[in-house]
Amino acid sequence: MNIGFLFPGQGSQSIGMGKDIYEEYEAARKIYNQVKNITGIDIAKISFEGPEDILNETKYTQLAILTESLAILEILKDNNITANMSAGLSLGEYTALINSKALMFEEGIKIVQKRGEYMQNLLPSGEWQMAAIIGLNDNEVEDVCKKVKLGFVVPANYNSVGQVVISGEKVAINEAEKIAKEMGAKKVRVLKTAGPFHTEKLQESSEALRKELENITIHKFETKVIKNIDGKIYKDTDDLISIGIIGLIKGIDTYSHKHGTKLATYCARCIDNEILMYFRNDKKNSKNISIDEKVGFDKDGNEITFMEILKTPKPDFAEDLHIQNNIKLLSKYINILSDREKSIIYKRYGLNNTEELTQKEIAKELGISRSYVSRIEKRALTKLLREFIKNNQYTE
Repeated sequence: MNIGFLFPGQGSQSIGMGKDIYEEYEAARKIYNQVKNITGIDIAKISFEGPEDILNETKYTQLAILTESLAILEILKDNNITANMSAGLSLGEYTALINSKALMFEEGIKIVQKRGEYMQNLLPSGEWQMAAIIGLNDNEVEDVCKKVKLGFVVPANYNSVGQVVISGEKVAINEAEKIAKEMGAKKVRVLKTAGPFHTEKLQESSEALRKELENITIHKFETKVIKNIDGKIYKDTDDLISIGIIGLIKGIDTYSHKHGTKLATYCARCIDNEILMYFRNDKKNSKNISIDEKVGFDKDGNEITFMEILKTPKPDFAEDLHIQNNIKLLSKYINILSDREKSIIYKRYGLNNTEELTQKEIAKELGISRSYVSRIEKRALTKLLREFIKNNQYTE
């Protein structure tokens, strides 16, 4: 039998959480004691007794949810119940990574402790909140945020069809709640969080955590873990390193000055392509397509790829590309995209006489999150690639 575990994120905490299993199971008490020894925090006392304002502090909330989840896992393990695959919402992904042994127990506890501290201590000033809007689609929620006049609010988590979490200033969330209900939302539920999580407002804490993560070792996955950012399964780093080395060797073996690029640039492309091909071949039913499919030639007869059509040419390798001709080639398929997808592709790659913008700049202009811009961009590129390959009789 195949079993999957889904782990919760911040906002699911409550006074008394985990107390019942702590009192009944030695395995649970063991986990709580280990976390106390690692962090110096009596998270059992805070979880069981509160007070609520302390439990809701991000630096304690995240540890409390992680610890309870790990305690439940230990109880299930003692009863021979394990999962083939796991995933987690936001914070819950750390639980999934610990469960899969990709992240060692102590390292996982320490990094979540740091994560909670950074997210609390490096918050920008102001009153912040998050809320789940239920019953409106993605576009409608984005429209809700655009209509808000009082402060900052953006879509943060696209959890499922008809459920999107927004994040921002408390006054803006309150206004968004009223607008959403007027537009037909079934429910707006304010979450027990204390920050504008999953928005650009946490850039400082994000940078601090990134430096901590650079010192973390990711080990071989014993079970599959689904990433919450794109719904795909993590690949082992060992596998990717090996594949990357193959790409590097191929790059060195096939490099020629006739390619019109520097050796490093050419090899980097070979590595990227090798990894992309690995992902495609690993999923026989996948519709992912390499962005390095060859689509034509420049004026000197050098092969060019689909991504080069979309990117603004870089002086060290693409000075001679016929930009207008490449755009014409792309334009043959651009009309398969929705208006929003077209807009983002035009802006991202400076097409159709528009200025090239970063994902962050587009997000600010459209009033949506950077991660959502990334999702739309990837979806649009995949559509274009499929259409190109279909029309040019390429096969996977």
